[in-house]
Amino acid sequence: MSDTIPTYDRLLLRTDAPPGSSWGLFPDPERGMANFAGPEQVLRGRGAIRSGTAFNLDYPADAFEPSMSRSRRPPAQTVTSAHPDSFDDVWDGYWPQASSHVDGLRHRRAHGHGFYNGVPDSSVAAGTPQLGVQAWAEKPIAGRAVLADVARHREDAGRPIDHEGGEPLTLADITSTLAAQRSSLEPGDILLLHTGWADWFLGLDPAHRAAAKARRHTTGVAQSTEFLAWLWDSHIALLGTDTFAVEALPASPDSPFRETGEDGGMMHQELIAKLGCPLGELWHLAELASECARSGLYDAFLTVKPLNLPGAVGSPANATAIV
Repeated sequence: MSDTIPTYDRLLLRTDAPPGSSWGLFPDPERGMANFAGPEQVLRGRGAIRSGTAFNLDYPADAFEPSMSRSRRPPAQTVTSAHPDSFDDVWDGYWPQASSHVDGLRHRRAHGHGFYNGVPDSSVAAGTPQLGVQAWAEKPIAGRAVLADVARHREDAGRPIDHEGGEPLTLADITSTLAAQRSSLEPGDILLLHTGWADWFLGLDPAHRAAAKARRHTTGVAQSTEFLAWLWDSHIALLGTDTFAVEALPASPDSPFRETGEDGGMMHQELIAKLGCPLGELWHLAELASECARSGLYDAFLTVKPLNLPGAVGSPANATAIV
């Protein structure tokens, strides 16, 4: 597939679809860039398994409370019993994106163009399957993951990331991290960015968490066409981070996307609605990062199996890394 996929620069020249989009390019359009991780990439990922140690990449469902989100809340559990030896439970008010999760392709539409692959608004509703996260449950995303430990790299350089200020991380921060680790990316890889933001946020007391929420400045990738081009041209199958929104919030003042839509300069529209990139947010990456630093090896076999909820906008990641 890699040989037939146009570069990002060529995507920007499209006139048959929104410029900068991958609409109509993949054999399984509902999977978006997850198409890059096919059987060949799954088999290649086996080489990253060395000790057989498994790492859970999901925080507890109730970890982020109070949350940075204006609406998402952890679920409330009710335990029921039909008779003394039998128990069931019900989870009320469940927001699948309240903790570690993946954003599905119906999470964002491209302003002026619509949802990924031109799926109409009328098809993105409760009870409809189009662009639902079940596409990645029916065919889980699996293969080789490469972890870029940006937090450790910046610490080692004497420039720790400013989480309180919500520092935007540049493409150079990512590529210099990979170079320092001697990590290379191959087509179909899953890219994980460890920034330390989630652990920083969870380490705050409730009052400081509430203050951080009121500020709404969070660490993340700086918005740029250069980052999009690098991500696409690397043929990344999924981008997972330990940050609230993958990209910096609010958008960088020099974001090139401030005039292209109604998203305040954010590039979620470019990533999800145009490129079809699966995004992982609030992932638990600290333990995996520590193991990678100990071994000096920054790859792992990774599986991502969302809940099989037809038409869901997002889902817990259910992500497991094996090294």
